[in-house]
Amino acid sequence: MKLFLLQPEDYMLPCLNKSIFGFDCMGCGIQRSLHLLFHGEFIAAFYMYPAIYPLLGLFTVIGINIFKKIKYFNKIITILAIITVATIMVSFTIKTLIN
Repeated sequence: MKLFLLQPEDYMLPCLNKSIFGFDCMGCGIQRSLHLLFHGEFIAAFYMYPAIYPLLGLFTVIGINIFKKIKYFNKIITILAIITVATIMVSFTIKTLIN
């Protein structure tokens, strides 16, 4: 008897941009990257979506600030947001030029 179990990949949303226009968006790969990260594949998660670590840092600082106010919160968030956006744009440009 074969047991059919749904895998997390079965619940991942397809990229609407890729479905309609045929090319990746700037967020393509984030779901698969998080899946890899939860399974301990840190390097593979980075290769899948390089902005995963700046995004995690940004959301971690925001989450910590909810419970304990951070002194230089605005400056930290600004720096992390700039790093995150720059990483997303650079990785998207490189991925677009390679493909």
